[in-house]
Amino acid sequence: MIDILTIGELLIDLTQTGVNGAGVPLFAANPGGAPANVAVAAARLGAKTAFSGKVGRDGFGRYLRSVLRENGVGDSGLREDAAPTTMAIVSVDGSGERDFQFVRGADCALKPEEVDTGAIREAKVLHFGSVSLTRGDARAATLFAAEKARESGVLVSYDPNYRAALWAGMEEAVEWMRRPLPLVDVIKLSEEEVPLLTDAADPEEGSRRLEEAGIPLVLITLGGDGVFCRWQGRTWRQPGIPVQVADTNGAGDTFLGAVLSRLCRRAGGPLEGLEAAELKDILAFANRAAAFTCSRSGAIPAMPVLEELFDGEGRMRLP
Repeated sequence: MIDILTIGELLIDLTQTGVNGAGVPLFAANPGGAPANVAVAAARLGAKTAFSGKVGRDGFGRYLRSVLRENGVGDSGLREDAAPTTMAIVSVDGSGERDFQFVRGADCALKPEEVDTGAIREAKVLHFGSVSLTRGDARAATLFAAEKARESGVLVSYDPNYRAALWAGMEEAVEWMRRPLPLVDVIKLSEEEVPLLTDAADPEEGSRRLEEAGIPLVLITLGGDGVFCRWQGRTWRQPGIPVQVADTNGAGDTFLGAVLSRLCRRAGGPLEGLEAAELKDILAFANRAAAFTCSRSGAIPAMPVLEELFDGEGRMRLP
């Protein structure tokens, strides 16, 4: 049985690592893509995960498949396409904040008939993001997968990670980012994305509207300040972990992968009988995992393994 199946983009993050002596930016070809990041993060933290998506029949595509395998992520749902592997060019400023430019390719070409519905039925969680809703066959494939998960009683996780450059305009983005909401059980979004999804300006009201729309667990990330949570009508802010930031790329995906990995360990189901005290412990664990990722460069290469988070006596380590 699969704990977590993610569907969407697996791509190359051309991530700025600095500048040379002449001031020319230097880039590293890191593996990335938010749903793939979540799968790897959860696998490194002990979950059994798999990924479904498309890469090109090229060197980058072969490399990305090897990354999944090296990290224990099932790759039977990874298809290949004549289009080149998608790239995201990630520039990083002095504080570690990122700017994205995309060169789209194979990730857009996943078709509904290429989605492994058997793997969906075997999973405890299906996770996806909004990048695969931006265009092409992948839009239909992603919604098809979410619908099949809902029909099968599989928990549906959604990250509406807004990337302005991928949409024709704000109206299109809002329409399609909201389209999956009736299918969702867990949503992780940034504070800046709250108005796009809810027309509300603050996490308290925005999360209330998402709960009213039928989403039981709402997680709103607040950067270094941690996360705002709404669960069973209660809200609270879970503090972040102070860290010297090298690169924030992949931090939110690490956080969500950590949350899902812990939810999948629960007897009886990911959300069944979940109490606020237990959820607070899960969020504290996830914030710590994300802090480790922020302390290092890259997305997937920076993600921690379970042993890094605890000392020999089972106490949580600082990054």
